[in-house]
Amino acid sequence: MTHHILKATKETVHLGGFSHKLEPALTIDSGDTVDVETYTGYYVYDKAPPEFLTPEFVDICQNLSPERKVAAGPHLLTGPIYVKDAEPGDVLEVRLEAIAPNLPVGFNAIRTGWGALPQKFTQPALRFIPLDLIHNIAEFPTGSGIKIPLKPFFGILGVATPETSRISIPPGCYGGNIDNRELQTGSRVFLPIFVPGGLFSIGDGHSAQGDGEVNVTAIETSMNGRIVLTLRKDLQLSTPIAETATDIITMGFAQTLDAALEIAVKNMIDFLERFANLSAEDAYVLCSLAVNFRITQVVNSPQKGVHGMLPKSILSHKINL
Repeated sequence: MTHHILKATKETVHLGGFSHKLEPALTIDSGDTVDVETYTGYYVYDKAPPEFLTPEFVDICQNLSPERKVAAGPHLLTGPIYVKDAEPGDVLEVRLEAIAPNLPVGFNAIRTGWGALPQKFTQPALRFIPLDLIHNIAEFPTGSGIKIPLKPFFGILGVATPETSRISIPPGCYGGNIDNRELQTGSRVFLPIFVPGGLFSIGDGHSAQGDGEVNVTAIETSMNGRIVLTLRKDLQLSTPIAETATDIITMGFAQTLDAALEIAVKNMIDFLERFANLSAEDAYVLCSLAVNFRITQVVNSPQKGVHGMLPKSILSHKINL
């Protein structure tokens, strides 16, 4: 297997969405490892403190070509990565081997009309938050003594679809802006593939986030990672699933939390039928007895997210994904 380094430059990033028409930033074989660099804050860089800025990031913000501006989303994504022999109907396994902030500062933004309480918090607000990368914490508010543990993850892990362009804000069957804080180092994410090569992109680094991401953003952070991309022709999925050290995760995305919960439950039942050999009714009961359903995010309009967490410790045998 080959090891690649994918730096974030104006030639290797794209803005605002996914598109199968983008020129790949990297082509790899299944099972290759990629050290990937991501930046965030394209639309706030002119307000950022010096420690948020690198020459490469400023060059991206000032000189990104129109061809790399896909849609109106705010996210700067690294990729896409083309996986040889990947075809529609296959599954891409993304193993997250390392995730770490690459700058000692992130930001949080309230955006007018967005968030869980848009009528109460009507004014935009932007805060840059220092990151203590030695002690792995962020103090917020500064001077308050409130110390938030840094638990970094990538908010966006997604593949391209047949549409010419797809905005990066809502998640969906292709992954995208999942914003699931459980997907930290050591996790695996499984994404259905829709176009040749898969065309995987990554970004939207978060150093810390609560379930729900209620004010629209987390501590948005430029992030480095090491990922392994493996083509899985032995799996068929219609929606993403994930695995952490402790849990199997199914996901539901819909315009209401009720609908997202229903989808997440149905997806967990389907998973238990396929991989644990349970009847649908027994799986439904088990969901009520032992699966934890949590709000992923409520802000990625028009799709809210709910995820179900099945503790692997309750299973009598290991499920091999």
